[in-house]
Amino acid sequence: MTQASFPTAPTKDALERGEVLSPRFDANGLIAAVATHAGTGEVLMFAWMNAEALARTIELGEAVYFSRSRGELWHKGDTSGQVQKIVEMRIDCDQDCVWLKVLPQGDGGACHVGFRSCFYRVVEDGKLVERP
Repeated sequence: MTQASFPTAPTKDALERGEVLSPRFDANGLIAAVATHAGTGEVLMFAWMNAEALARTIELGEAVYFSRSRGELWHKGDTSGQVQKIVEMRIDCDQDCVWLKVLPQGDGGACHVGFRSCFYRVVEDGKLVERP
C-alpha cells in the first residue's frame, strides 16, 4: 500500500470555499463516502475511505473503499463485478464526507446481500421490512 496524503486547508475559508481538495479524515484516518446511482439518484451504499482509497478512486475513476472489518482497501466489484464507475465526485462543505455519483457495472447492484441498494429495508413500527 502506498501512503497517500492530501493537503490541510490553511483556513476555514480555504476549506469551505477553496479549490484545493483537503479532506478531513476522522481520528481513525477515515472519511465517509456515499454512493448514489448517477442515472436515477438512488442511494446505493455507504462506506468508508482512507486517504489511499480516496486517491485510488480519483486515479482509477472507479470506487475504492476501505474495509474496516478486513483492514484493507476494497476496489468495489473486484470479485462481484459490480464495479462503480465514477461519473461525478463531490465533497461536502467541511470536506468530511464524499458523495460519489456512480454507474454500477455487472448486474447493476451494489449490495453484497444481493439487492440493488444496501438500503433495502424500511423501518416500520420499530421493525425492519424488506422493500427493494
